[in-house]
Amino acid sequence: MGAGRPGKTEALVFDMDGLLFDSERVVQRTWNMAGEELGAGQVGEQIVHTLGMNLKSRTEFFRRVYGPDFPMDIFSEKTRKYYRQIEEAEGVPLKPGVREILRYGKQNGYKMAVATSSRREHSTYMLKKGGIYTFFDEFMFGDMVENAKPDPEIYLKACRMLGTAPERSMALEDSPNGIRSATATGMRAVMVPDLVQPDGELEKIAFRICKDLREVIEILEEQRAYP
Repeated sequence: MGAGRPGKTEALVFDMDGLLFDSERVVQRTWNMAGEELGAGQVGEQIVHTLGMNLKSRTEFFRRVYGPDFPMDIFSEKTRKYYRQIEEAEGVPLKPGVREILRYGKQNGYKMAVATSSRREHSTYMLKKGGIYTFFDEFMFGDMVENAKPDPEIYLKACRMLGTAPERSMALEDSPNGIRSATATGMRAVMVPDLVQPDGELEKIAFRICKDLREVIEILEEQRAYP
């Protein structure tokens, strides 16, 4: 695991799916439903390979795996429909510690942003429905960048929007690609695992690995204790 070096963090940049919302398993269900309907089978098993990707890179991945004629537009339309049905029927809960860390961030003057590979429309809907949209100062969505995670573009742009140097910013992520993206910028990348547990590489490059977002508050408190 990366060294827990001292120093103040000025900004917190959050991934969304699997980090703020317990949504990755819902996405996996919708992929299976749409995949079966299109004759592609249990497509949901591919989610662990696409965490952090935006629509462009995910489309490229699907067409490598399922062939160049895979109907990504139809698949995406069906998964959005099923996701909304599940969300309305069952809800998509916040992950443990979300409200606590967002309140902590506001109370202690941290700048906060979302940096998600999901599209603007879906992300805005989820953040508002979850009652946490107004906590954030800035937003970077997957349809606002050319290059998906693990490329550092989304985190570099998020830091630029917040007006903070990457070295003074902390990224909170659940996915390997997200951790790689953030560390490539020089940010302190904290992993809160969801579907994928960290391997040796991630343990080495991550600033810390936490079981939930409440543990991240402890890290920030440690930093604030330094002069």
